Amino acid sequence: MTLTDVRLFPRHHDDPAVDVEIADGRIAAITPSRRNDRRPDDGRGEDESRSHLREESEHIDGRGRLLLPGLGDVHAHLDSNRMGQTFRPHTADGTLHGYIMNDRANWRHGERSVRDQASYAIAAIIASGGTRIRSHAQIDADCSLDRFAGVRDALAAHADVLDAQLVAFPQAGIVREPRVRDLLDAALSEGADLVGGLDPLQYDRDPVRHLDIVFGLAEKHGKGVDIHLHEGGSAGAYSIEEIAHRTKTLGLEGQVTISHAFALHTNPESEVRRLVELIAEAGISCTTVAPSKGALPLRLLAEHGVAVGLGEDGQRDYWSPYGDGDLLRRTWQLAFTNSFRHDEDIEACLDVASRGGAQVMAGTRPAGLPLTEDADFGLAVGAPADFVLIDADTVTSAIMDTPRDRDVYKGGVLVASGGRLLGGVR
Repeated sequence: MTLTDVRLFPRHHDDPAVDVEIADGRIAAITPSRRNDRRPDDGRGEDESRSHLREESEHIDGRGRLLLPGLGDVHAHLDSNRMGQTFRPHTADGTLHGYIMNDRANWRHGERSVRDQASYAIAAIIASGGTRIRSHAQIDADCSLDRFAGVRDALAAHADVLDAQLVAFPQAGIVREPRVRDLLDAALSEGADLVGGLDPLQYDRDPVRHLDIVFGLAEKHGKGVDIHLHEGGSAGAYSIEEIAHRTKTLGLEGQVTISHAFALHTNPESEVRRLVELIAEAGISCTTVAPSKGALPLRLLAEHGVAVGLGEDGQRDYWSPYGDGDLLRRTWQLAFTNSFRHDEDIEACLDVASRGGAQVMAGTRPAGLPLTEDADFGLAVGAPADFVLIDADTVTSAIMDTPRDRDVYKGGVLVASGGRLLGGVR
């Protein structure tokens, strides 16, 4: 298949177009487009110029649109979202434990099953440009493996159009919650890719035992680890030290992620640098949800070769009314919460939302290559043909304007268009 007349990650509105050949689900060749002399008004009618891509044989006319890498939500909670359901006023009390218990009291009252609601969110994420998802699924003494099974089955139903990983997540703690250790053990035997954890010191109040269980299960099952770490200040620093120590001791470099990592925002600069060095040395990755407070030090993490991915956390759920599944809009939020203005910084946010998430899921460090020269996770020849076509002037303008009309390709196959997941996908 050949995709003609597209602009590959353009930084200027007049960057020349290219033709992209796709074979076996990967980018096989990139050549200058024969239509680089195309004028803004080329005689086509408005209806035609605004129509979706039309496939004629093995050639697709890109109509000068931007080609951006596929995005990823690598910190999702598909079991708790309420997108598309009747709006429900927020009722949590503002504390972490209050959020957890409010969710526990209400999750069974949704208008769809966990599986169907997770599928609804997956469709929205893919239609926004998402080609990969790492989702946490709550496991506790109340829901047992019910929520986990619903998310697992929803992800499996989309396996042909999505790269996915599932985290067995002890949202209500491990030490303070009965039977959770055994439930996590069972989930790892029944399809979980990683074992999760939550604030070992400040929530479970027994960091050594908490982390011993998490890493013991990871070692037993040969699985990865993804730990929520809301802990700030010295508490968060202590937990990062313990996580890094266990990661190195067990040889789990590339298999451990720290989500949120608020300690990298709430400590003095010299301490943050020390913690980033520990994270880098242990081969740990990080994820952020672009919170209003607690921005990760993206430049410092990049300097140390730490993979960083972007997620949306919950979407219009019992924790918060925010989130709609649109990963390009969340990329905008990442730039906004970091107060970025320069194009290169905003483009770096798109890199985090795309290639960064792929590296987190693969357990790979950034190679230091420009995105357009990366044949493993970027847009170079040899890379997977996972991309988004969108009508905008530049990468930065696409993030700022977040046009809704996008065509999403997975392995060179059109899987979503105009905000909708295409037929054949459940």
